[in-house]
Amino acid sequence: MDNYQIADIFSLLSKLTDIHAENNFKAKSYASAAFNIEKLPVQLSETPTNKIADIKGIGASSANKIIEILETGSLTALQELIAKTPPGVIEMLNIKGIGPKKISTIWKEMEIESIGELLYACEENRLKLYKGFGEKTQQNVKESIEFYISNQGSYLYYQVEAVEPQITTYLQKLFLPENVHITGAYKRQLEIIYELEYVVNSTNENIKPKFETANPPELLEENPGNLLYKLLNGLKLRLYTGTEAVAKKLFFTGAGPDFAEAFIKKYPGISFPGTANADDSAVFKQVNINFIPPCLRETTAIIERAAHSPLPQLIQPEDIRGIIHSHSNWSDGSNTLEEMALAAKEQGFEYLVISDHSKSAFYAQGLHEEKIRAQHQLIDELNNKLTGFTIFKSIESDILYDGSLDYSNAVLATFDLVIASVHSILKMTEEKAMQRLITAIENPYTTILGHMTGRLLLSRKGYPVDHKKIIDACAANRVVIELNAHPSRLDIDWRHIDYALEKNVMISIDPDAHNIDGFKDTRYGVLSAQKAMVTKKQNLSSMGLAEFRNYLKKIKAAKL
Repeated sequence: MDNYQIADIFSLLSKLTDIHAENNFKAKSYASAAFNIEKLPVQLSETPTNKIADIKGIGASSANKIIEILETGSLTALQELIAKTPPGVIEMLNIKGIGPKKISTIWKEMEIESIGELLYACEENRLKLYKGFGEKTQQNVKESIEFYISNQGSYLYYQVEAVEPQITTYLQKLFLPENVHITGAYKRQLEIIYELEYVVNSTNENIKPKFETANPPELLEENPGNLLYKLLNGLKLRLYTGTEAVAKKLFFTGAGPDFAEAFIKKYPGISFPGTANADDSAVFKQVNINFIPPCLRETTAIIERAAHSPLPQLIQPEDIRGIIHSHSNWSDGSNTLEEMALAAKEQGFEYLVISDHSKSAFYAQGLHEEKIRAQHQLIDELNNKLTGFTIFKSIESDILYDGSLDYSNAVLATFDLVIASVHSILKMTEEKAMQRLITAIENPYTTILGHMTGRLLLSRKGYPVDHKKIIDACAANRVVIELNAHPSRLDIDWRHIDYALEKNVMISIDPDAHNIDGFKDTRYGVLSAQKAMVTKKQNLSSMGLAEFRNYLKKIKAAKL
């Protein structure tokens, strides 16, 4: 083990000691030792052990640790700290702009244990609420996290969507538009993208020279029929190449593996057009089945369904009529309630459900009872001024550890609807998570179950639940299930929505907007809902104002 590796061990030991606030003097001592070790002109591995303590800047305590490292390859003191530190907290040390002391605050006071959770907290303006974190710091941390994540090899759909047009245009310039076709997971609207994939009507030999520019992408793999590049932004670019059977190649690379295998097995003699076309409806006409859009080409079941009946008209972004689940600066939102309402109206929505955080969410400046009364008064005033638009009184009420909501029934009764969500103590067994959620679902004041599992894509798995039992409980208690449209959540997972629809449980595509810009996230919820064949009639936020108001009255009357 060389000096740099030993210095790295001491550096990490110093940082973790700081994070745990165990001993400030020790932390500084370890940091000093790391600095000095890195600058040594000779390797410690070549230094007699009895001479190490004599080295300037080392000392007896550090010398003993160095000897342990050289003899065992590890350091007990460091391993003990690693064992009691969440891996995501350690990973935060890679983020520029936040040192160990700030990380300690993030972990111990904010209860954030991963980089993804930290990014989400920045997006919800929570970081700036804590001492030592201002608006500028929050923005810098957010940008640093985004840069770090972009180099990890996996991306959320919305992140790829932001760069896809530029990449597509670049490829079309190189190979002509008619020769470039997007395919793969992105085409199927999957929530996580590992590679951005294209079918290119050209050969490896013709393609490779065209990428040899001043800043060429890195060629990771070359195989007959495909090339894998890594772009400067870290995104992997897969090109399926060759000038033969391009249409067939586009069809099957654009389908999930189960779908592709089942389709070719069922229709082995199918022929494909001579040229590739995004409109491949002719393929389905040839085998006499109804057209299956790319977003549904995942499972074998969809093939059988399309063979026997037309598929439903999938929900579209323009079908969203109101914004359900939004936050203002009364809790942790960026905009005033009036700004949120006016923006929603200007964007063509018919209503806004303001659902600021409840009092248990102290980290988000949740509303105590007196603030609720004041907000309701303001809503009444605004509704008297607004024409053709309504603000509904709601709250995102925390589901407490025993499953109860954090207001009395008398307070809950003052809201037009209640969104019940878990925000704290996320580490639960399935048994505990189920008890907690079902108790909340059975509360007669619960209208919508918010972000069912608490997951954050690429960051936090979410607590374990039996989706079918949760859906059954929602069906029995006339509770709507939220499809949280924030692109980092998309919770409920689209793979479980079909069972909800089977049980006639209403879905609600909600942006969980913490600012005006957050309204646009409804689109990502729609894209996810399309993969589950949700129609506008099955989505709560697709109701017009009058229908939505009547629905709330009807549900209240039935449950209370």
